[in-house]
Amino acid sequence: MKINWNSKYTTISIYSFFVICAGIIFYLIASEVSTFQIKVGEVISIFMPIIIGFVMAYLFNFILRFYEEKVLRFNSLKRIKPKFARFMGLILTYATVILLIYIFMKFVFPQIYSSIMGLVNDIPSYVSKITDLVNDFNSKYEIQEEYYNFIVAKWNEYRDSIIKFATNLIPVLGNTLKTILSSVWNIVLGIIISIYLLIDKERFLALSKKTTRALFSETRANRIIELANRGNNIFGKFLSGKILDSFIIGILTFVVITIFKMPYTILISFIVGITNIIPFFGPFIGAIPSAIIILFVSPIKALWFLVIILIIQQIDGNIIGPKILGDSLGISAFWILFSLLVTGKLFGLLGMIIGVPLFVFIYSIIKEIVEGRLKKKGLPYKTDEYM
Repeated sequence: MKINWNSKYTTISIYSFFVICAGIIFYLIASEVSTFQIKVGEVISIFMPIIIGFVMAYLFNFILRFYEEKVLRFNSLKRIKPKFARFMGLILTYATVILLIYIFMKFVFPQIYSSIMGLVNDIPSYVSKITDLVNDFNSKYEIQEEYYNFIVAKWNEYRDSIIKFATNLIPVLGNTLKTILSSVWNIVLGIIISIYLLIDKERFLALSKKTTRALFSETRANRIIELANRGNNIFGKFLSGKILDSFIIGILTFVVITIFKMPYTILISFIVGITNIIPFFGPFIGAIPSAIIILFVSPIKALWFLVIILIIQQIDGNIIGPKILGDSLGISAFWILFSLLVTGKLFGLLGMIIGVPLFVFIYSIIKEIVEGRLKKKGLPYKTDEYM
């Protein structure tokens, strides 16, 4: 019997079938969450080399484009073949990555490691000094007993937390290093995959467009391709700009705190630079633990450090950041805060890094839909006209 696919009842039946199947799948997942998480973890572990390769290719593509468009300029040299141009660009790209890793492991990592070890070894003496300061302050100014007991109790809690953190820091770093070393094979495979992806990146993009146009109607395919380009543009500008901005802030912090003779300069500059990748909260996340580290050595220097970080962040927010990132966000501070809180809660540190560009992407789609409907109704679409 021939099925009339254009029939209204056939369409309703098909949609009902898919809704029922989706409901059954959702019920099975909800009833066996732990088993589902294990299965998802197994699938992710299988595809981990491919995931690492895609991430590497996406990040390294920024460097490759820089060499091809800004340095090599092979397009203006007609005698150079495109394949040779890509080959030279890939060599320079991976040479740059290897050089950056070498510089970090040769000069930065040993300093960070020695700073952490020194900090862990010195924490007991710092805690003892602060305890003596509290006792001397009490004997000098004769604080009321109830307030003194409250201060001592809170300090003991804080001291125990610090000692516990220092005790567990080395094993945590060891386990992290062990995890990285155990993933060496996946990283090697990821590097190989990233090379193949970058060699034929135009062909892979063309293949994805071809598949999209084959599966969807022309209007919907164009819409999907346009959204993919928009998402790539938003994420690309944000990630590349934020990484460059954080690198500059890390170097600037190192120079300034070295001039002011702060302790643990390499470690603190590294913390400030890495956490600066996180929008809005990044400066606070990096400044607070750094200030606590300096506080153990000198409370005055800790206060000066906070002033220095405040000035550097003002320079970053008003001069360096806008020059590098431009108007790549295009949303208010409230929505940045909102996106960080939501994605940070759902996905942790990774969510705080990619949360803002992800929200900007979703925000742009919703804004486009809302303004499109207002235009169809003949209504003003600018927000200012509704104030």
